[in-house]
Amino acid sequence: MSDRILVATRKGLFTVERQGNGAVGWKVTGSDFLADHVSMVLADPRDGRVYAGLDHGHFGVKMHRRDPGGEWEEIATPAYPEKPEGLEDNDMWGRPLPWSTSKIWALETGGPEETGTIWCGTLPGGLFRSTDNGTSWEIVRSLWDFSREKKWMGGGADLPGIHSVCVDPRNSKRVKVGVSCGGVVTTEDGGATWDSKITGMRAAYMPPEQAFDPDVQDPHRLVQCRTDPDRLWVQHHNGIFRSDDGGTVWEEIGEAGPSTFGFAVVVHPEKPDTAWFIPAIKDEKRIPVDGKLVVTRTRDGGRSFETLHKGLPQEHAYDLVFRHALDIDGSGERLAFGSTTGGLWISEDQGDSWQTVSSNLPPVYCVRFG
Repeated sequence: MSDRILVATRKGLFTVERQGNGAVGWKVTGSDFLADHVSMVLADPRDGRVYAGLDHGHFGVKMHRRDPGGEWEEIATPAYPEKPEGLEDNDMWGRPLPWSTSKIWALETGGPEETGTIWCGTLPGGLFRSTDNGTSWEIVRSLWDFSREKKWMGGGADLPGIHSVCVDPRNSKRVKVGVSCGGVVTTEDGGATWDSKITGMRAAYMPPEQAFDPDVQDPHRLVQCRTDPDRLWVQHHNGIFRSDDGGTVWEEIGEAGPSTFGFAVVVHPEKPDTAWFIPAIKDEKRIPVDGKLVVTRTRDGGRSFETLHKGLPQEHAYDLVFRHALDIDGSGERLAFGSTTGGLWISEDQGDSWQTVSSNLPPVYCVRFG
């Protein structure tokens, strides 16, 4: 089990550690980049390095790395190629799309044998890969060109964004990417070519004749089971979807407790039928249903759900949980999530009960065990 959690927030990166058994519980033990917007963090279990993506607003996006036992150092920032002169590249509203990094939105490790390989998803829709621990980055140009062809729309950020990267542990050349209003795309050859053929994923916000178009789907988060990578779960803008064949065919889950809307999902690393979600009211409201913060869990592949709330606020709770702000450790026993109102909760029994670590952190963007 992991005894450390990294929490990326609007005003810094916080370290939370387990202090022991009983009432002592978990405690915030450190902070880095105080008052800076930390959009993403990754602890690499292969070598102990930690990566952080920062957004300095006017001064732009920066990347930092900390080696085991070392200090933070600034490293290369994923950079887009220069936009060809005279190219008109506009979004669905006719506005010019930037060819520059607006936000670090995903950081994931490569395959188990690819020590040093890191994947980085960004806004406005570029995927980057580093093979030297972030010292340098290369845009996956084939996907960038593919996204221009498919006219990815972008979601709430008004820019296309890559928020999920799933590398098949059996074959690191097989990678799946979740795109805001761009669907789920797959490469079988390490990024040389890409395909967006998916069946069954439905976009309720589109006209009926376009509802099943794979290129307009809005997955909020895509995850895969570690020991059964063909089992994938998606928390979509209008529901929950499950795939049993590596992402070609998707089944929509119709009922899941208070709501099927939300942003976050995690799957048990060894039990592909077990997954957790944090529901909210859709679109106009985006707060917990009835002001009660709950977690929903299925143990049977989505056929039934439990609503878990022990230790969570059950009145006047307005916590929204972003797509990267829920995590599960490698044992499958411990979960942690943080909210937009600065709450941080941890469970050591698969969500049956929760303990509050803090109620006054800055808004939480990402929670990672490690």
